[in-house]
Amino acid sequence: MMSLPFYQRHHDHYDRAYRHKALQSTVSQYQKETKSKSAVYAQGSAAYARGSAAYRHASAADFSLDSSAAYSHGSSAHNLESAAYSYGSTAYDHAAVQSKRSAAYSLDSEALSKSSAAYSHGSESINKLAAAYRLGSETYGLGLKDSNLMIEDQSYKMSPKAKRARQHLVSEDKENEATDYSVPIFTGREVNISGITDTEEERIKESAAYVAKRNLFATGEGVSVSKVAKSVSEEEHHEKKSRKVAIRESAERVALKKTLEDTQAFHKKLNQDKLLHPPEFVIEPRSHTIWEKQNVKFHCTVAGWPVPRVTWYKNNVPIDVQAHPGKYTIENRYGLHSLEISTCDFDDIAQYRASAMNVKGEVSAYASLVVKRYKGEIDASHLHAGTFSMPLSLGVTPHGFASRFEIKFIDKFEVTFGREGETMSLGCTVVISPDIKRFKPDIEWYRNGVLITPSKWVQMHWTGERASLTLTHANKEDEGLYTLRVVMGEYYEEYSGYVFVRDADAEIPGAPGAPLDVQCLDANKDYVIVSWKQPAVDGGNPILGYFIDRCEVGTTHWTQCNETPVKFARFPVTGLIEGRSYIFRVRAVNRAGVSLPSRVSEPVAALDPADRARLRSHPSAPWTGQIIVTEEEPAEGVIPGPPTDLQVIEATKNYVVLSWKPPGQRGHEGIMYFVEKCIAGTEDWQRVNTEIPVKSPRFAVFDLSEGKSYCFRVRCCNSAGIGEPSEATEATVVDDKLDIPKPPGRIMPTRNTDTSVVVTWTEPPDAKELVGYYIESSVVGSGHWEPCNNNPVKGTRFICHGLVNGEKYIFRVRAVNAAGLSEFSQDSEPIEVQAAIGGGLLHAAPSPPYDIMVLESVRDSMVLGWKQPKATGGTEITGYYVNYREVIGGAPGKWREANIKAVSERAYRIENLKENMVYQFQVAAANLAGVGTPSLPSKPFKCEEWTIAVPGPPHDVTYTEVRKDSLVLLWKEPVYTGRSPIAGYYIDMKETEAKEERWRSVNEKPLQKKFLKIAGLTEGVSYVFRVRATNQAGVGRPSDITDPVVAETRPGTKEVVVNVDDDGVISLNFECDQMSPNSKFVWSKNYEPIEDDSRLDIDSKGGKSKAVFKNLGEDDLGIYSCVVTDTDGVSSGYTIDEEEMKRLLALSHEHKFPTIPLASELAVEILEKGEVRFWLQAEKLSGNAKANFVFNDKEIFNGEKYKMKVDQHTGLVEMIMDKLEDKDEGTYTFQLQDGKATNQSSLVLIGDVFKKLRDEAEFQRKEWHRKQGPHFVDQLGWEVTDECNVMLKCKVANIKKETHIVWYKDTREIMVDEEHDFKDGVCTLLISEFSKKDTGIYEVILKDDRGKDISELKLTDTAFADLMNEVCRRIALSATDLKIQSTAEGIRLYSFVTYYVEDLRVGWVHNDTQIRFTDRVKTGVTGEQIWLQINEPTPQDKGKYTMELFDGKTGHKKTVDLSGQAFDEAFAEFQRLKQAAIAEKNRARVLGGLPDVVTIQEGKALNLSCTVWGDPAPEVSWLKNEKSFVSDANCILKFEAGKNVSFTISAVSTHDSGKYSLVVKNKYGTETSDVTVSVFIPEEEQENNNENKKTKA
Repeated sequence: MMSLPFYQRHHDHYDRAYRHKALQSTVSQYQKETKSKSAVYAQGSAAYARGSAAYRHASAADFSLDSSAAYSHGSSAHNLESAAYSYGSTAYDHAAVQSKRSAAYSLDSEALSKSSAAYSHGSESINKLAAAYRLGSETYGLGLKDSNLMIEDQSYKMSPKAKRARQHLVSEDKENEATDYSVPIFTGREVNISGITDTEEERIKESAAYVAKRNLFATGEGVSVSKVAKSVSEEEHHEKKSRKVAIRESAERVALKKTLEDTQAFHKKLNQDKLLHPPEFVIEPRSHTIWEKQNVKFHCTVAGWPVPRVTWYKNNVPIDVQAHPGKYTIENRYGLHSLEISTCDFDDIAQYRASAMNVKGEVSAYASLVVKRYKGEIDASHLHAGTFSMPLSLGVTPHGFASRFEIKFIDKFEVTFGREGETMSLGCTVVISPDIKRFKPDIEWYRNGVLITPSKWVQMHWTGERASLTLTHANKEDEGLYTLRVVMGEYYEEYSGYVFVRDADAEIPGAPGAPLDVQCLDANKDYVIVSWKQPAVDGGNPILGYFIDRCEVGTTHWTQCNETPVKFARFPVTGLIEGRSYIFRVRAVNRAGVSLPSRVSEPVAALDPADRARLRSHPSAPWTGQIIVTEEEPAEGVIPGPPTDLQVIEATKNYVVLSWKPPGQRGHEGIMYFVEKCIAGTEDWQRVNTEIPVKSPRFAVFDLSEGKSYCFRVRCCNSAGIGEPSEATEATVVDDKLDIPKPPGRIMPTRNTDTSVVVTWTEPPDAKELVGYYIESSVVGSGHWEPCNNNPVKGTRFICHGLVNGEKYIFRVRAVNAAGLSEFSQDSEPIEVQAAIGGGLLHAAPSPPYDIMVLESVRDSMVLGWKQPKATGGTEITGYYVNYREVIGGAPGKWREANIKAVSERAYRIENLKENMVYQFQVAAANLAGVGTPSLPSKPFKCEEWTIAVPGPPHDVTYTEVRKDSLVLLWKEPVYTGRSPIAGYYIDMKETEAKEERWRSVNEKPLQKKFLKIAGLTEGVSYVFRVRATNQAGVGRPSDITDPVVAETRPGTKEVVVNVDDDGVISLNFECDQMSPNSKFVWSKNYEPIEDDSRLDIDSKGGKSKAVFKNLGEDDLGIYSCVVTDTDGVSSGYTIDEEEMKRLLALSHEHKFPTIPLASELAVEILEKGEVRFWLQAEKLSGNAKANFVFNDKEIFNGEKYKMKVDQHTGLVEMIMDKLEDKDEGTYTFQLQDGKATNQSSLVLIGDVFKKLRDEAEFQRKEWHRKQGPHFVDQLGWEVTDECNVMLKCKVANIKKETHIVWYKDTREIMVDEEHDFKDGVCTLLISEFSKKDTGIYEVILKDDRGKDISELKLTDTAFADLMNEVCRRIALSATDLKIQSTAEGIRLYSFVTYYVEDLRVGWVHNDTQIRFTDRVKTGVTGEQIWLQINEPTPQDKGKYTMELFDGKTGHKKTVDLSGQAFDEAFAEFQRLKQAAIAEKNRARVLGGLPDVVTIQEGKALNLSCTVWGDPAPEVSWLKNEKSFVSDANCILKFEAGKNVSFTISAVSTHDSGKYSLVVKNKYGTETSDVTVSVFIPEEEQENNNENKKTKA
């Protein structure tokens, strides 16, 4: 019995819910047997221990041969070439048998195990009379610990193995029913031996499945490999036996002993060799096409160890040599296997298969045989429309009668679509003829090649006419290819159809689909790993993880095992109760919600693997979900030793799984374990399971920090204490060891039927532990994707059904493993859903060849050439057959065959002909479908020696790479070369409909090569071509003309593309989307097939082909072309010349050693605050780009001094330094890395360069501080206004109302009339008529409470000169046009300026000659007028006058023409003014002396005098009050010397008052000068006079 842990030794466990009486009695019986320590275990029909009458009775009652398969070792096992092993005591492990009709165990009349495996396991307590069966026990212990070999259970899987007759068991005689022991009979033909090559996971899966499917309950004590001592309490039972029984039993013991010894030796040899490998065909058999009545022989060579056994099949039926004596001969000589068929007829047309098999597996190779008849006499019953019907093979019935059966399927199930939860039925009506009632067919159903057995999910029914299979509750696990196989004896027929199961509607909109295929792996006492597959539908949101639920068998309560979702599709579930059975399910979760649960797993028992192995070999009671466990009192406790072989078997981001082996030193009681962890590199060990020790040698550690490294160790414990720790594991990083796969590549859809498309792809690189692939389809333009499968498919090919005919679809694929789903592949090319050419029917024979011509003729042989058939029959042409006949007197004779073996070339020499005889020929092409119709007879040809000097016609003229304006013409050299070697070729062409005289030559000089690219064709025009060979004698006969070809580029035409990948590998790539299943890519160089693979590797997958150059060099120069066979001329070429080679090599080097392209090198700039910014910019950076910053060969890092940043989006890499100090002088380098690509850029800041940058940074820092208060944006400067004034101006900022501005010149403040309001931010000072006096230093100061700023402008020396130059320029620009003015002195030319300064230099030119100034011609400036005076002008002064104004930099000119009328008028005016001036000068005039008013006292003397002038001397006269006045006594008037005039009154009186006028007059004019005389009387006199007057009165 099994032992309980020490802390549970007093407890019994049982299922209270189970009340079956049979179980209670069985349990009671087991308890009694435990106390007596003489328990006997039996499996199948094996009954052990003579001393146990109860067991003998049970063996006879329950395990008889009528209800289960009896074990025996006899001739039947040897005849089937299988091994049957049964091991007594500790030697008995488990054995497996694979056979289509193998024996099935039966318990309580119920058939068990879809594997049909028979297990047998002995007991430690078997009685002494069973000791004979313990042979080899030390070698074959539990699990075959020493030999590491076991007979492994094999499931039925579909494979191209032999269709064998079902073997029936023959019942033993009734007189043998009372025997104690029977050796089991194994009825399989193959036994696979596994051991060290099998993983523990597979064995655990097998054990769990076995226990769950049988629902059995059992327990047993562990088995030891040491010899078992007899127990004193062991009871012995004796029974009399007949002599016959005793003799048979003895014989069986001897046979068993020999079998075990032989097997042990065989296993030991295998273990020593360790070179087991499955069979493989070194040379596969080849297909043959022969004439009727001929013999044929198939050969193959097979390798493998052990040496494989080869079986030959005809149409999947084994070939029985004895049944057909003389017909078949099968030989095997040193690994060379052959099958010879004699006197072949049409019944031998079939597909033949050689099947090689050993313990490691089976492999098959196929070959076809086609038998043809003479003269085209083909039986219509065998050939139809190019296809042929395969004859039915003789089937051997189970009773050995020979009978021909024909099995047909009608009313067949097609591709079926369903949904989860629905009930789906598949059915087929089977018609078998002849109908022999006593021969009933075997009906078998397979899913994806695995035999299906009835279960609660699957029901099968056979009515005698119709076979049906019902899925009671469809799940995605049920999706796959279903095959119905109907077996009649050795012959069977199959029919298959795919079943698709879609996800059920989610309870929560947007929730993902349910996971599938939940399995339990690595189960132990309290631990199991649950695995599952991810769903194809995520509900539109990424799946965040999965929840795992468990339920104890017998209950309905589900418990969630994990609190947070896990993404990895495996999860260790701990905390199980030993001895109980569980089922599991998984739910997916995304943002929308949780999916429906998956289908539940098969039940798994929480047991030690050793106990589970015994369960498989000791089923003795129905399974209840619990195991009743008891334990004996242990002996004195022994502290266990440390566990061994501790290792991490799985590590993810969420958990780490540990595995170890129990210690050798552990006493007799059970042990448990404590797990400890520590961070790698430390010795701080922490116990993980502090409360409850672990029972299993497996443990999952959670709550680890992702990315950290840990070490682990384990201690054992029992009632005696805790042992020493094991050796610690290596450091383990907590991270997913399994990466999500990369997307598949090369998605290529091809047409299949009108509702399906075949999609192929390539496996993603570096893929690990792939579960399969999900395929999705989308109607072009819809943007909506639908899953094509809901159960991951293996392989890289899948047929997508349920598509709409005529619609265009695109496809994408993603790979799946336990880590998750890959990204989707790139979308495929669109494809329209239509039936493929041929509609999936069998291939047809090719059409006839045509255009037969003679290429050479000698006395007794002729060489023929012909053109390939226009229709190949959907598959590659395998060869040609040539017939010929004599023509005598115009009457053809009987056809004869020229070749028995098909020729592959389209030229053939027919020998043994008669000289001067006329012959006709015909040619037939052959493919896998058969030999096609022969061509029409050729025109008659005479067999005679050609003696012509010129060469014969070239042949096999073909064209390729047809485009709208060009094509490439190919041909083969003439067979007959004439009397001298071929010197070249001429190509002729014409339009197809043109007349013969329209042939024209393409080349003027003969070509040495046998190909030519013909360019210059007209699109849409049909052409034909021919080739002529030439030698020294001349040009020979032309070849046959080619078939017409239209110059056009067909839609979808693709060209060869050269590519250089990231590793610098140069390749030529060609794609084709028009391939048929038999199409191949054929590469050639210079249009010769590439046979030397030392320069080029060619890889073709799907619709893509790649030619990879190993080391591109001059030897590889040439034209590379690729042709796709079995298409409508799909081809393309690419020329690699020397220039292209150099380009590709440069590009390859660039890709091998990639550099990151830089938009700008490393540069430096000063920022606003005086910070120093180093930066460079790459043209493009990925998200993984990194940068290292180096200063003086030492890496610097981001911190207080350096602020570093890498912007992958813009490619900008920068580093900012707050301040540049003296110690920062040196070399700065930025190093970039982006994947494989690297680059770096450096900047040297040393010496003056560094000082300048540092000073600039310091200045910028000060500037920034300055700008915190009022400051100058633009420093003080000047400008000259349009009025030629100078304005000093500056632009200011950060101004407020309290800000003041003060102007200074030479430190003296300049007083301005008004304050500036700063509204426009500009301050100005206007200086009018700027001149040298304004030179000096000007300053302007801004100040307020925040600070002040000063701007200075020096207007001295050069600065002043520059300003004056500008002033002069503006003055010169202000000058008006020259004008002419006449004066009394002459003619004046003048111009006005705004104002004049001395710095403006003035020059005058007369008729391009500089004027030299004299008294007559002079210049000057009067105010703003600049003038040239020409006194007393003469005719020589006529001409063009130019005034030149020079501002110090440039000259400015003003011009006037003083000639012609302008001169005449000016001169006339001058003359007039001159005369007027003379007259003015000589006219009479008063020069001065007379006052305007004279006031004088009465009685005083008045004397007035003045000077007059005139030429001639003027006449003088006086007027008083406008009346003539002459001299008298009172007034004396004098005129002396012609110029002096005087006026005297000696005593004036009031009567003398008045206006006196002096009038001077001569011939030039008169002038009058007035003087007013006023005489006054004094006041006293006036008063006296008045009194006198009064007195007189």
